[in-house]
Amino acid sequence: MIAYINGILTSIEEDSIIVEVQGIGYEVFCANPFYFEPQMNKELKVHTYHHVREDAQILFGFPKKEDKYLFSKLLNVSGIGPKGALAILGGASVTDFVGAVEREDDKYLTKFPGVGKKTARQMILDLKGKLVEWVPYEENEATIFYADARVDESLVAEALEALEALGYSDKELQAIKPELHKIEAEKVDEYVRHGLQLLLKV
Repeated sequence: MIAYINGILTSIEEDSIIVEVQGIGYEVFCANPFYFEPQMNKELKVHTYHHVREDAQILFGFPKKEDKYLFSKLLNVSGIGPKGALAILGGASVTDFVGAVEREDDKYLTKFPGVGKKTARQMILDLKGKLVEWVPYEENEATIFYADARVDESLVAEALEALEALGYSDKELQAIKPELHKIEAEKVDEYVRHGLQLLLKV
């Protein structure tokens, strides 16, 4: 298998790039080929996934190892093919996607082309808890939602239900949800109080 390519970026197409290595041009399909535009006519390293089918061998390219890793994991999910996996990588960062999987956010996952509720639930079932080690360590949604010591998900869920009962919309509640997960509290009413303070700022 071809793990990566070091070569000169000679062309950027709508859905692929051409990398020349010792006189051979490799076509590499990417989620966002224009990401590589600053390296045009320069040497670059592209992490690749060598996809083999009965009728074709295709190279998919990624700027980072974690992008490639997520792509390979997505291909193992029933209902997700290479085109769908690229669409996900083109529409979200790895950290945001992993955060959505960890918090079982169906609404976020179904925003991607070709991903319905059934496929979103399958992604959660297959991937939850299996991707976080590949997320770069930083203060992001993935680390916030995965860290057991940071927050009790059930308390946040109950607080959001209480706020919904007070008349706040789902859009408003989703906007403050990441902030609530940053708060360490032991009781539902503490989250409700913090939530009300956040909603006043929205």
